[in-house]
Amino acid sequence: MKGFFFFVLLPYLALFSLLPASIYKYRVHGFRVSSLSSQLLENKLLFFGSRPFHWGIILLFFGHLIAFLIPASVLAWNEKPVRLYILETAALSFGIMTLTGLAILIYRRLSVKRIRMVTSRMDVFVFLTLSVQLVTGLYTALFFRWGSSWFATVLSPYLWSVFAFRPDITAVNALPVMVKIHIASAFVLIGMIPYTRFMHFLVYPFVYLWRRYQIVIWNKREKI
Repeated sequence: MKGFFFFVLLPYLALFSLLPASIYKYRVHGFRVSSLSSQLLENKLLFFGSRPFHWGIILLFFGHLIAFLIPASVLAWNEKPVRLYILETAALSFGIMTLTGLAILIYRRLSVKRIRMVTSRMDVFVFLTLSVQLVTGLYTALFFRWGSSWFATVLSPYLWSVFAFRPDITAVNALPVMVKIHIASAFVLIGMIPYTRFMHFLVYPFVYLWRRYQIVIWNKREKI
């Protein structure tokens, strides 16, 4: 069947790779899992690259998640052209912001010798996959307009069918090649999370967001 590997087999391979490996690493390594930050080796480019990249990818993630969870609400929102334009412009802006941050981070990896020396093959693979994901996403946003609407009508039902273990790829097979590459690279990203620096967000101490402030009393007379 056309598209069977990319849209039927690959999603389950990604989930099977993500869940058991993530649980194992969390139980065995716990909070020793980290992003292996190279901030001490170079900080300026990291600051200007990581900020737009992280904020952009977080906003894009939640935008896709909302369209997946409540597609009817997204379609209702898009019934008014002004609201549709606002949503599409915002999504495009977040995509450009993320790609800009990624480009700075890639430049940092290539131009700073100390960073280049600690760059692994998996880091290179991550950057390549992210680049494909973002470039195809921006291409889709620019040349296949109103993605928020057809995501809700085409991709959301497809993804729900995957989670229901009855994958229906009829509509997905009819999508343009660049959109198919965008979808497939997303599954690759999901599957590679436990084996890359992305693993650190799964052990992020989210409790700090609502934990009460801690008061530290420091005695100046006490010698350290």
